Amino acid sequence: MSVSISSPPTTALKPVPTLPPSENKANQKKFHGFVAGVTSGVTKLVVGHPFDTIKVRMQTSGADRFRGPWHCLTETIRKEGPRALYKGATPPLIGWAFMDSVMLGSLSYYRLILQGGDPNVRLTPFWSGVAGIGAGVTVSFIAAPIEHIKARLQIQYDAKTKLYAGPIDCARQLVRNNGVTGLWKGLSATLWFRSWFFMWWCSYEIYATQMRKYTNMSEAAVNFWAGGLGANTFWVFAFPCDVVKNKIMTQPDVKNPPFPSMVSCFKHIYRTDGLKGFYRGFLPCLLRAFPTNACALTSFELTMRWLRKIDE
Repeated sequence: MSVSISSPPTTALKPVPTLPPSENKANQKKFHGFVAGVTSGVTKLVVGHPFDTIKVRMQTSGADRFRGPWHCLTETIRKEGPRALYKGATPPLIGWAFMDSVMLGSLSYYRLILQGGDPNVRLTPFWSGVAGIGAGVTVSFIAAPIEHIKARLQIQYDAKTKLYAGPIDCARQLVRNNGVTGLWKGLSATLWFRSWFFMWWCSYEIYATQMRKYTNMSEAAVNFWAGGLGANTFWVFAFPCDVVKNKIMTQPDVKNPPFPSMVSCFKHIYRTDGLKGFYRGFLPCLLRAFPTNACALTSFELTMRWLRKIDE
């Protein structure tokens, strides 16, 4: 390690250690994922929030309210206008940028650890999935309150169901009624749901590897298609957990809620709707997942490559 010593004529200062250029670059790379994650989060909001609104409304309403996703979409626009599709968008506008920064930044960091500090080492799909679990658990503590507030705002259909003036008012009421921890209602379900990130990043690596091997697509195209397919693979496995999470988060804000635990929520869904109840809203989710995450992952990878180029 080199040492830089500044010694003016009258005052001798203590040696100040400096990192070699290679170590400085390694430290900078640890933060690339956090910076690039912001672009992913903003992209995800613009492309995906209308789909997310339909998904949450389908998940949390009874079968008698909407006949399907198209009926939910048309009824929402007819009764509340197109802007209703972006209800609850303020928390994820800030939250998704922050969440994707933490999620993709921690994913890059955990990958770097598993790579032994060498970003040129390619992880197997399994270890990419392990890094995904770490990222999912890490971001859950930030995602839970953001998704809690978002979901409550999304199910305000009209004046009769409107309980909150906006995200700040929603947060204020939740804290007033349940304390600060009330914002984190559904944290256990969020942790369980996001542990399925294993399937996302494991499958993403498989898809990307096969595309690079058998096609002549550009790297950006590989990122787009592998990102979309990986997201859809994740949702096939994780969707029932998301249904449970959103039902727990949007249940009445009372001392004795209908679903005090994930098990009680599971039993309720199965008892009232059977297995199909765990996949209410699945179609708009799947339609949303591909373009949203394909665009988000492409913007993330493009930003990562741009940051690496700057460091060279």
